[in-house]
Amino acid sequence: MTSERNTDIEIRLLIEAIYLKYSYDFRNYSGASIKRRILHALRQFDCLTVSALQERVLHDPGMFMQLLQYLTIPVSEMFRDPGHFLALRQEVVPLLRTWPSIKVWIAGCSTGEEVYSMAILLREEGLLERTIIYATDINPHSLDRAKQGIYSMQSMREYEENYRLAGGRRDFAEYYTAAYGNAIMDNSLRDNVTFADHSLATDSVFSETQLVSCRNVLIYFNKDLQDRALGLFHESLCHRGFLVLGSKESVDFSAYSECFEPLVKPERIYRKS
Repeated sequence: MTSERNTDIEIRLLIEAIYLKYSYDFRNYSGASIKRRILHALRQFDCLTVSALQERVLHDPGMFMQLLQYLTIPVSEMFRDPGHFLALRQEVVPLLRTWPSIKVWIAGCSTGEEVYSMAILLREEGLLERTIIYATDINPHSLDRAKQGIYSMQSMREYEENYRLAGGRRDFAEYYTAAYGNAIMDNSLRDNVTFADHSLATDSVFSETQLVSCRNVLIYFNKDLQDRALGLFHESLCHRGFLVLGSKESVDFSAYSECFEPLVKPERIYRKS
C-alpha cells in the first residue's frame, strides 16, 4: 500500500515537472490513464522508479520526446466508425454547403488518418476546394507523420472496407500511391490542410470554424479538462456550427450540455445551439 502511494506521489511530481520544464500540461488528464502509460514507459526505459524516470526526463529533452510518445499514444485509423462518416456525409454535408467557405478543426489529429478521411469525404462532396482544415495535436512526431501521409499497405487494405461502409464513391486506391509496401496519400488532399501544434490544456482558440472534430481525445481527460476543451470548441464554432465527438464521448453532464443540441446523437454529432 505504501509503495502504491509512493508511486502515485512520484507520478504527480513527474507530471508537474514536465509542465514546469517543457510546458506540456498533463495535470488534468485522467489519473488512471496517465498512470497506466507512465508505468508502461518505466518498463520500456528500464527505470526502476518514476523518480528515476523523472531525473532522466528533466536532464534530457530527447528523453522527454520519447516519453511523450507514450503519454499521447497516437492511435487512429481512416474512416474509423464508418457509420459516423456516413452520418456526416448524409446529415452534415448538405448543411455545410450553405456556407460560401468552410473551416474545419480536427483537434487531436494524431498521425493524420482522420484528416485524410475528412479530406476525402469533402472532395467527394465537392467541398474540399472551399475548405480549410486545421489539423492540430500536441505531439510533434505525430504531426510530422500526418504531414507525410505515409501508411502501411496492410493498414490501407483494412481502411478500404471502412471507406466503403462510410459511403465512399470511388476506388479507395485512387487516393494514394503504393510504393515499397507503403501507401503515400495524394498530395492534393493536404493542399488545404494546415498542421499545427496545439494543446487543449493550455492553448486558446485560433479561428472561427463551421465544424470541429475531436474524436477519442476527451476520454483521456478529467472533467475539468473536458469542460475546458468543450469551451474552446464552443468558442471556435460559428452560429449553428457542428461538433463531432468519439463514440464514447458526449456533451451530456458537461458544463456545456445546454450549448449543443444533438443532430445525430448515436454518432455523437452535435450542433451549436
